[in-house]
Amino acid sequence: MALTKENSASIISKFGANDKDTGNTKVQIALLTERIKQLTEHSKRFPKDATAKRALLKDVGQRRRLMRYYQRKDLDAYRQLIKDLGLRK
Repeated sequence: MALTKENSASIISKFGANDKDTGNTKVQIALLTERIKQLTEHSKRFPKDATAKRALLKDVGQRRRLMRYYQRKDLDAYRQLIKDLGLRK
């Protein structure tokens, strides 16, 4: 269920300033979004997997907190990130 190295590297290169920019808020939100998508699909296939549901809720909460911070920090970049990731407000 974890992100593959290739998948995470492509996300980091797309949203980060360089290939080692993993601490950037945009990169963290994008990585969490991809992990949430994977966990959602997993939970649909295995509805009794309580550990995956707990991890999903934990990641959604973490992404929500990061997005709230990013919205306060830079509103225009926040709106662009939502558009790029296909999220709704």
